[in-house]
Amino acid sequence: MKTINFAVIGYGRIGKRHAAIIDGYENAELVAVCDKKEEKKGSVNIPFYKNIEELLNANLSIDVICICTPNGLHAEHALQVLEARKNVVIEKPMALKRADCEAIIFKSLQVSKQVFCVMQNRYSPPAQWLRKVLNDNLLGEIYLVQINCFWNRDDRYYTSDTWHGSKDLDGGTLFTQFSHFIDIMYWLFGDITNIQAAFQNFSHKETIDFEDTGLVHFDFVNGGKGCLSYSTSVYNQNFESTLIIVGEKGTIKVGGQYMEKVEYCHIKNYEMPILPPSNPPNDYGAYKGSAANHHYIIENVVDVLNGKTSITTNALEGMKVVDIIEQIYLNK
Repeated sequence: MKTINFAVIGYGRIGKRHAAIIDGYENAELVAVCDKKEEKKGSVNIPFYKNIEELLNANLSIDVICICTPNGLHAEHALQVLEARKNVVIEKPMALKRADCEAIIFKSLQVSKQVFCVMQNRYSPPAQWLRKVLNDNLLGEIYLVQINCFWNRDDRYYTSDTWHGSKDLDGGTLFTQFSHFIDIMYWLFGDITNIQAAFQNFSHKETIDFEDTGLVHFDFVNGGKGCLSYSTSVYNQNFESTLIIVGEKGTIKVGGQYMEKVEYCHIKNYEMPILPPSNPPNDYGAYKGSAANHHYIIENVVDVLNGKTSITTNALEGMKVVDIIEQIYLNK
């Protein structure tokens, strides 16, 4: 199998995670890193560039570039990479506007390059199991889906020296913190309509330009009601992220800090299998993230570019997640 050469743009926490996984994967090679802050270079022993132009003009053999920059720069940087005729991996969210996602898709088709979107929760054993349960129609008609995301993001996260919390670069709590849960919802149940939403900033008035808490009600286009409750105002540490499904033939609850375990399953004439353990959460020291599944993403990129499989989260799905979040924010 051909070795796939990667570069990483944006060498913060997530960029370093991408770099470490690429570096440790046998069929991938990290050939360059790019970040505007030269102090990020540290002990990097491969070519380091201060801007994208330098990287793209260096005539390196690069197959794919990972975009790990602030949310509001994803579209601009992805378009630059595609213009240079490189495949691209875009950290979540794909962009902050559907129109920007459309521009990325148009450019990718124009230059015949692949766009991979990072939505790591799809790889967790509970998510994979839920997908099969729903595809097999074991629950029958879906009546109600309830999603709760209650995390801690305090001054340890929203520091003055980062882009976190800014409207133009961060975009909002649903984009940065919970877009992967919106993705799981869309992946399992499809699109939503008749959205009603209410937002509040309770504990972050000095640190963020948007809401820290939201209540959203909607209908699924495929049938059934849904509600999403979320907050980053939980004291000191993450509390939970849960998904409850009430269906005609059964009820399921997936819970834990990041939907990593099945807490309840009662389905007509069905015995739940024993699932493999979920990966631990991303550990950022003072705060935790969702499951550490980025290695599956890099593996998928390598396999796709070697013609072995299809993209796990394609650009159209990445765009749909952005579209749903955009619609939620417009219906307050």
